[in-house]
Amino acid sequence: VLQNLSQTPVLREMLKEAKMPGTTVKIESPELCMLCCFSFKQEPQLIKLDQPGPLTLAMHQFVTEMQETKKGVVTPKELFAQVCKKAIRFKGYQQQDSHELLRYLLDGMRTEE
Repeated sequence: VLQNLSQTPVLREMLKEAKMPGTTVKIESPELCMLCCFSFKQEPQLIKLDQPGPLTLAMHQFVTEMQETKKGVVTPKELFAQVCKKAIRFKGYQQQDSHELLRYLLDGMRTEE
């Protein structure tokens, strides 16, 4: 899950933008013309970003480390610690489903907005 997220261009760009508080981000929705009989285009959303929270900062750090080709092995210790603070169920290193991690990670970052 984390490797896939680190290779998501939109997320990487948003995390770079989130690092700088007070930035306004423009989010455009793609047209939905391929799967339906009609198409519509939504107006872009402008979102002013506040100071990023600890989970968002940890995710930014992790994605940045994943992009560094000379880094070698990347251990998401800080990101995992921040996820555990938002979702206590991940403490103790018990078996968890990857979709649960994805849900808690993205929900946690969203609530920090």
